[in-house]
Amino acid sequence: MTPANGFSGFFRRPQPIKPKAGQESVWDYPRPPRVEHRSDRVVVRLGEQVIADTTDSVRVLETSHPPVYYLPFEAFPVGVLVPAQGTSFCEFKGEAQYFDVVAGGVVVPRGGWTYPEPARGFEALSTRVALYPAHMDSCTVDGERVTSQEGDFYGGWITSQIVGPFKGGPGTAGW
Repeated sequence: MTPANGFSGFFRRPQPIKPKAGQESVWDYPRPPRVEHRSDRVVVRLGEQVIADTTDSVRVLETSHPPVYYLPFEAFPVGVLVPAQGTSFCEFKGEAQYFDVVAGGVVVPRGGWTYPEPARGFEALSTRVALYPAHMDSCTVDGERVTSQEGDFYGGWITSQIVGPFKGGPGTAGW
């Protein structure tokens, strides 16, 4: 008998949603992840202010995860990204450092992160920062409002072009 979380003691890949024309399935993304340069217009708002507006982003694509967008540091006004304490480690990208994100009287502790000395293959991330869309007022990609990935660790950006199911929610730790 399989418990309610679907985990029966061994890895069981969930049933991917079949993408329609113009969509991507996160189950077609690679592992280890891939870095992809994009020219989509990405706009982020916090504290009722635009804190980033760029057409120079990088997406990291990894199996079962919605893309994470990394924006160039120069897309942010001075004072929006404040270095924060603590690090985390990604087996693929290396050690992440965090930022508090500050705008319009709002402070999001550890709301952004970067890889200042990323592992080989992820060098494009060294001059960029990713943000947790769940903690911003809004994040849009080409005018479409992003839905955030479930959970409090991953920072995936979900649009109508991305289908799952997605890692991050309850019962997905073994994916």
